[in-house]
Amino acid sequence: MSKFNRRTFVLGTAVAVGAVALGGRATAALPYPFKLGVASGDPLPDGVVLWTRLAPDPLENGNGGMPTTATAVDWEVATDDKFTNVVKNGQVTAVYADAHSVHVEVHGLQPDYEYFYRFRAAGHISPVGRTRTAPAFDTFGRDLLMAFTSCAHYEDGFYTVYRRMAEERPGLILHLGDYIYETSHKAEDPCPRRHQNKEELTTLGAYRQRYAEYKMDADLQAAHAVAPWLVVPDDHEVENNYAAGKRDNDKPSLPDGWAKRREAAYKAYYENMPLRGGAKPNGDKIQLYRRVRWGRLATFHMLDTRQYRSDQACGDGWKYCPEAGDPSRSLPGMAQENWLLDGFSQRQGTWDVIGQQVFFARRADQNGASGMDGWDGYPASRDRIQKGWVQRGVRNPVVLTGDVHRAWANELKADYTNPGSPVIGTELVTSSVSSGGDGAKVGGVPDQAENPHLKFYSQYRGYVRTKLSQAKMDVDFRYVEQVTVRNKAALTARSYVIEEGRPGLQAP
Repeated sequence: MSKFNRRTFVLGTAVAVGAVALGGRATAALPYPFKLGVASGDPLPDGVVLWTRLAPDPLENGNGGMPTTATAVDWEVATDDKFTNVVKNGQVTAVYADAHSVHVEVHGLQPDYEYFYRFRAAGHISPVGRTRTAPAFDTFGRDLLMAFTSCAHYEDGFYTVYRRMAEERPGLILHLGDYIYETSHKAEDPCPRRHQNKEELTTLGAYRQRYAEYKMDADLQAAHAVAPWLVVPDDHEVENNYAAGKRDNDKPSLPDGWAKRREAAYKAYYENMPLRGGAKPNGDKIQLYRRVRWGRLATFHMLDTRQYRSDQACGDGWKYCPEAGDPSRSLPGMAQENWLLDGFSQRQGTWDVIGQQVFFARRADQNGASGMDGWDGYPASRDRIQKGWVQRGVRNPVVLTGDVHRAWANELKADYTNPGSPVIGTELVTSSVSSGGDGAKVGGVPDQAENPHLKFYSQYRGYVRTKLSQAKMDVDFRYVEQVTVRNKAALTARSYVIEEGRPGLQAP
């Protein structure tokens, strides 16, 4: 068996040899609790967050079949997948109040290094995960293979995209939101699989159960086990198209109130993601925007475009709306805008990568209508951010986007109404994991006549694979032809190069 295939087998699999090394026998009192897999995230030069959640009966009542008592969880990190050289280990306590989730913040590791990790609870051994630390802040480190995707409606299709991402063995994965969906399709809608709970999610138990349902998927577990993730939510982790403290509509009714629903949704999100303790929610608020440095190679500015935004103008939707241009309106909120601009001033990496959720470039049809939920609904906010990176001398801004269930490649302009305006940045938009079901082959780019800076478009499901080096960013738009059947191959729809110091899309 090849080295690649062997490791593909080992990662995400509880290996009997490892069980002996970590010690202990499984107790009859607690069935196997690692059915949701393992994950890592938010890497630093000296460490990473390790995650798991104990759930012997994952779909049981939102509590995963765990007792109300606390459970000790051992963890260890090694330089090899057989754990013959364990370099860090410890024990944490998983408690009922946090759905027996575990967030271990490991420190003392070597920078820019590959590690393997696992957990033990009640004598049971978890699957093995692979992770990687970031380079030291004053070094470039190795080139970075990074993949990103978003939007994974369980009922729309199988998670082949996650499996194909795992097979790339990237050093980092970004998920840009809509990890779960709070609603289900109608009974008469054709779906390859169904949510167990058909009601719209509003309670903590229901959100927890939905995460468990998604995380039981073997393809998703493989993607989590292969690399550290940087995650940010969009809207469906709470409610479609919500804006800060305002709901999109008044359905369903919420006897406990809108704030309680957000509190439940944010708590469940934290419990199920490899996030640091600073992201643990405080009531109906959660701190998610943050910066992650990848040595001198890249800085990842991860945005939250839901909690602080002004309400969508003109009642949301696709329309012509002069009110959207009000300069007092902000999509990330003024505080987060200023935080982002401050990050641009630091210029700590060759690449400034902005990981966020909604369509960034201008896209207006021949009647001047555009989408109110994306940055077209907040053009003054977008303009402040773009001018901000130009004024601060940011050489290589790249915006990563999810949400729209389509792949796009866009050049960002100082003035979108002037075809001769200089290109000042690049936007890469991933398609979805499964949301929208099977895609279709199309010709051309929608609204390109009115928006010549929109360069590429695909309706297929997929992800974006990038390779970051000091000289360039290689970009491949990867897709699968169907998600309503399992195990379709991944193909490349289009490739580009973004050259250092030259914003925009070049042929490879």
